[in-house]
Amino acid sequence: MEEIKPQLIKITFDGIEVEVEPGTTIMQAARKIAEADESQAALVPPAMCFYKPLSASGGKCRACLVRVAQGSAKDPRPMPKLVPSCITQVQEGMVVENTTNQNVLDTRKSIVEFLLINHPLDCPICDQAGECHLQDFAFEHGSAKTRYEEERRTFDKIDIGPHVQLHMTRCILCYRCVYTADQITNKRVHGVMNRGDASEISTYIEKAIDNDFSGNVIDVCPVGALTDKTFRFKNRVWFTKPEDAHRDCDKCSGKVTLWYRGDEVIRVTARKNTWGEVNDFICNTCRFDKKKTSDWVLEGPSKVKRSSVISANKYRADLVKKPDFALKLASTQFKPIDDSRPYTTDEETIRHQSIENNDKANHRSLLAKNN
Repeated sequence: MEEIKPQLIKITFDGIEVEVEPGTTIMQAARKIAEADESQAALVPPAMCFYKPLSASGGKCRACLVRVAQGSAKDPRPMPKLVPSCITQVQEGMVVENTTNQNVLDTRKSIVEFLLINHPLDCPICDQAGECHLQDFAFEHGSAKTRYEEERRTFDKIDIGPHVQLHMTRCILCYRCVYTADQITNKRVHGVMNRGDASEISTYIEKAIDNDFSGNVIDVCPVGALTDKTFRFKNRVWFTKPEDAHRDCDKCSGKVTLWYRGDEVIRVTARKNTWGEVNDFICNTCRFDKKKTSDWVLEGPSKVKRSSVISANKYRADLVKKPDFALKLASTQFKPIDDSRPYTTDEETIRHQSIENNDKANHRSLLAKNN
């Protein structure tokens, strides 16, 4: 019997039409546009709590709010408020505004300010720096100033098991770790305790997480709240080299990313997709116990976004295509340099030219001041 495929739904996202299956969320539709055309990646709403592999995730941080200018073809009225794109399903004829709507951008800036009210600005010492989603979110949508004058909420660092440390002061309560522990293990012993501004990720009477997949809470955390104790303060990610590798493991898929410092494996993580999400969770044996190259079958360098600081100094300049917008910007704002001109290497000549240039600059300043 021939399989009947569901009828696709057509929506318009920031002026771009896309067809998706029923049940697709607005964010997934935006990601589909970006996957078809990498130049449209900036259109995808940011996500701090949504995590596609985890069911029921999303709707917590409000970072992905968008405006639905037309609910559907049958009911063209706009939705009265901004809606979270990660949990709002599309309708036939829906029109969505994201980067094209100023109200959405202003709201997103307010969300960044809200998330940073209690989050400490300790990026220089945080192990998550360089791969932190909150850093990216604040850089793209945040403000350089803060209006908050009260004291920040602080907590003491605690160990959750032998390999994971919780720095609750950095937590933004995205609930990703709770969903991860709940859905991939049968012995979840941690969750969100208390209410309001006293809410915190905690363990029941500080009972340790001792299952074989507890280390995955490190990978899903978008900030530096849950960190790998075996990697803490060892290195910066942009000084390390990520390599894809695999091994035969009787507990998990065995597909990982090895992070090298020279010839030493200093960290093992699960592989992440374009959106920073883990598709195949790995066990603690692969993550914490197998840190020798001989334990793995290397597949080659991990694919890293050119925009990421992790890619710094890792690829030859002649193999990396410069983005078109950078070349256009350079052509409009900078004068072309004639490299055929002779270079001045005599120190005495350079000194005299420097004095002349300074005199000319001072003369121009005096003229501008007198006028």
